[in-house]
Amino acid sequence: MFVALPAMSPETIASMFSLAIGFSFAGMCASGYRLFMRHFPSFRLLEVGPVSARFAAIPLLMFSAPYIIMRNTIRGRRSEGRRTEIVMVATVIAGLWSLMSGTVVVLALQVLLSV
Repeated sequence: MFVALPAMSPETIASMFSLAIGFSFAGMCASGYRLFMRHFPSFRLLEVGPVSARFAAIPLLMFSAPYIIMRNTIRGRRSEGRRTEIVMVATVIAGLWSLMSGTVVVLALQVLLSV
C-alpha cells in the first residue's frame, strides 16, 4: 500500500533555497577575499587597521560569517576537541545567519531582475 506524503509548502522550498544560497554566497565572499588577500577573512578584521578599513570589512563579514563560523568550528573540533554540543550550537547559528543573508541575496536579486 502506498501512502502519499504531503507536499512541501512553497515557503519551505523558498527557505531551503535561501539557506543554500546564503551558504554559497558566504563561501564565494570568503574565497574572493582569499583570492586577493592570500588569507581567509576573520572577525579580527574589525580589530586591525585604520577605521575606514574596519568599516569596509563589515559588509564582507556580514555575508561571509556563516563560512567563517563553520570553518572555525570544524578547525576547533579537530585541534581542540571541542564538545559536540558547542559544534551543534555553532552550526545552528551559522545556519540561521545563512538563512537571513540568503534571504537578503534572493531579495536583492529579485529587485535587480525585477521579478
